[in-house]
Parts: sequence; structure tokens; C-alpha cells
Amino acid sequence: MNQLFNQSIVNEFEDSLDLNFNNKILVQRALTHKSFPNENRNLKLKDNERLEFLGDSVLSLSVSTYIFNKFSDFPEGELAKMRAVIVSAPILADVAKRIDLGKYVFLGKGEEMTGGRERDSILADTMEAIFGALYLDQGFTAAADFILDLLKVDIINVAAGNHIQDYKTMLQEVIQENGSDRPEYEVVDEEGPDHNKTFVVAVKLNEDSLGSGQGSSKKEAEQEAAKVALDKLNKLD
Repeated sequence: MNQLFNQSIVNEFEDSLDLNFNNKILVQRALTHKSFPNENRNLKLKDNERLEFLGDSVLSLSVSTYIFNKFSDFPEGELAKMRAVIVSAPILADVAKRIDLGKYVFLGKGEEMTGGRERDSILADTMEAIFGALYLDQGFTAAADFILDLLKVDIINVAAGNHIQDYKTMLQEVIQENGSDRPEYEVVDEEGPDHNKTFVVAVKLNEDSLGSGQGSSKKEAEQEAAKVALDKLNKLD
């Protein structure tokens, strides 16, 4: 049976965001990455993946409703582009870092040793799980209010065009519209000393090169490669 095994972390997390869940186990589950139950089978815990699935929909509806009402003159296509950026993993991960979410996530030792507390994918997924947990605990209005409070700065920036484009997500959506496989990214070159490296990354689809980019990190180089590919496909505004 699932149990509340770390009340102090749950309480500290709630206090940090001025939240008060009725069901504390939902909070704990939202903070539990799958690596933790895998290494602590005796606790018989559930991970946060189902809550993440639910939270993704709660997030999308919350943002869609808000921008639909807020930006009444925007056409459907513009609203769809805004929503895609606002709910994207890079923005969710950035929000998670602003609230120091990584501090509270329950991770397996292996995941923690490899930097899991700062990994964007884990942070973004955990944010969505928290949204799902709050929805189950207190309903849609409470969840939407919490989500929009966290994202208000990002919504303003996206509406004004002052945001970092997630070109990788944009490229994937363009490619999947045509029923193709996911694009793949490959580091083709590294230059410079360890403390000041430059990475060159190529993006490919079924072994065909779509473009390449460079940056001071692999993620930055991947984004640049995706941007080049979108430009070649005439998909950049």
C-alpha cells in the first residue's frame, strides 16, 4: 500500500509555494520520479507518470482558456503557436528552476548522481505531475489559478515575442505533420578546452541531413541545428 514516507519534504515543498493539499500522498507521488520506486521497492510507491499525463491536459486547458480570453483579437493559429511555446518543456523546466523544484524531487541514487535534479525533462515532467495532483485534490479552478500564477511572466513574454524559441519542438511537430519519424541529433564535432567547448550538432531524418548548428552546449547546438532545418523547410516566420 502506498504510504507517506517523507512528511518533512512534502511539508517543505508545500510551504515553499503556499500550497496546502488535503491528500499529502498526492503531493508525494507528484514529486516521485520513476527511478525512486525502482530502487526502493520495499516502500511500494507509485511514481508520478500518471499524474504527469493528467497534468499535461490541465495545463493545456488552463493556458488555452486564459489566452483565448486575454487575447481576443488573436486568430486561432496565433493562439495555437502561443500555447505550444507556453506549455513547452523548456519553459516548464525554467519555471521549475525558479521555484527550486529539483530540491524536492524523490530520485533514485543513480539518477541523482547523473544530475537528475537539474535535468530539464525531469523538472518539466514533475511540474505537470504537480498540476495533475492539485487538480485531483482541489479541482480545476485551484489548479488553473496556480498554473497561471507561475506562468504569468512567461505568458507576457511569449505574447510580446520575448522568449527563447523551442526550435526542436517546432521541427518535430512539422515533421510529424507529414507522418515522418522523429528527427535525430548527433554531435559531429567538439572544439576547445573542457571549460570552453563548442559543440557542432547535425539533425537528421532517416539518415538525411536537415542542417547543423553549433553552441557552447549540446542543447544550444541542437536548437541551432533545428532552427537551420526549419529555415530550409521554410517553416520559420
